[in-house]
Amino acid sequence: MSQEGNGEPQQDQAQQEQSQSSPRGVDALKAHVLEHKVDTALWATRALTLLFCISYLIPIFGNPYSSYQKVLVSNAATSALRLHQRIPSVQLTREFFLQLLMEDSAHYLLYSIIFMYTASITMVLAPIFLFALLHFASYTLSLLDVVGQNNALGSRFLISLVEFQHRNILRAAAFVEIFLMPLCVVSLFLGRVSLITPFVYYRFLLLRYSSRRNPYTRNMFHELRMTAEYAVNKPGIPVFLRNAVNRAIVFISGFAPAVVAQ
Repeated sequence: MSQEGNGEPQQDQAQQEQSQSSPRGVDALKAHVLEHKVDTALWATRALTLLFCISYLIPIFGNPYSSYQKVLVSNAATSALRLHQRIPSVQLTREFFLQLLMEDSAHYLLYSIIFMYTASITMVLAPIFLFALLHFASYTLSLLDVVGQNNALGSRFLISLVEFQHRNILRAAAFVEIFLMPLCVVSLFLGRVSLITPFVYYRFLLLRYSSRRNPYTRNMFHELRMTAEYAVNKPGIPVFLRNAVNRAIVFISGFAPAVVAQ
């Protein structure tokens, strides 16, 4: 899963313009796949992620928990591949480790590991599904353009998804990531996750908040705060409730890390 950049799907405008004058057809597709092996592998792992998500939600074939595990494994594979693209060489230095933690792909590799050995939690799969859907659609458009089928009905749907819904998709994913934090705490008391899960997930959420390339989690925190403050400051809201919500906002805001301006 490539939950990266500024949240936009991975498309290179220059490559798209160049592809308009390039050969089309199966031979062009073969050449494209051979030239972009990692990108094609990412497209395949995202396709598997979507397939396993559907298999989990509609357990016609196999065990739902097995499908749940496969979603996390395929997401981890996507994150690892994307991380290899971003940082191809490994160095055993502090600087390398800090650079690694700045990468969104490393965040979502950690995300998969966090929930790999817990009981299945359906909400965990929501961000994975949304990111896989968005980037799978984006790269499918590139493949359709190579084949010469970018005017088909299916491609129009993908274009609509990528160009007009990507912000809503990324906002929805960030919203779910935030509310997974209290869910992890509740799941701890229900015995569905281990004691370490909420603490590690809290570190994941800090990394998402501090992301240099994807501001949606940080923006969603701000939107939620503004919405809560607006709601409790309406006339007729009991004072004790207003004070309780304001104290909760101050308490939660105290955990927010400092973000370096880009």
